[in-house]
Amino acid sequence: MNLVGLRGLETRQTNQLSGGQQQRVALARALVMEPGVLLFDEPLSNLDAQLRVQMRTEIRKIQKELGITAIYVTHDQAEAMSMSDRIVILKDGVIVQTGTPKEVYYHPSNSFVASFLGTTNFLKGITSAIDGNYISIEVFGKTIEKVEYNGVAKLGEPCTIVLRPEAGHISQEGLLPITVTYSMFMGSYQYYEAKLGDETIMINESNPKNKYAYAAGDTAFLSLDVADVHCLIE
Repeated sequence: MNLVGLRGLETRQTNQLSGGQQQRVALARALVMEPGVLLFDEPLSNLDAQLRVQMRTEIRKIQKELGITAIYVTHDQAEAMSMSDRIVILKDGVIVQTGTPKEVYYHPSNSFVASFLGTTNFLKGITSAIDGNYISIEVFGKTIEKVEYNGVAKLGEPCTIVLRPEAGHISQEGLLPITVTYSMFMGSYQYYEAKLGDETIMINESNPKNKYAYAAGDTAFLSLDVADVHCLIE
């Protein structure tokens, strides 16, 4: 009862508890059997957003405290990223990638994994140079050099840059010209949508308090650090 935060509620029936408390009861019933493995099948899907965040944190703390192996099935990317030591991505019943949360987020094996784990921009380009584990890519008439990639690169073949919204930056100077189509203040970041050629890209500009806030219709440039992007060859 102490472990799952239910001390003082011992005399209540489960139908007298909140949704989060009922989930804790279910977890306690599993833990008291001292299992070798805990299996979770989307246990937080019926909870509201704030309670989901609270419960996933508590489940993770309990799992760490007990040192028990847990297999957690979820379609929620935030749950997968925040609760896992290793993530297994399945598509149509087939494993497409395994790895730590950082590995699958920063180095997705294909476009499905990239889009499943977080919001993603895909910039289509052409391989213009190959140098070991890095390639140069022609994108909208500009060259982005020394980008990490997966697959087998061939000169002149198409490739796709995975650009997370937080990895792109909007400024008065940069590599690729863009036109802002949407701008919204989100507190910890300024969210932008912008046109890059015919493509719409998303940018999360962090800590916007003392930064210029671009408005819809403004022209600017997209800049990026090649260390923050990954290239897919599919």
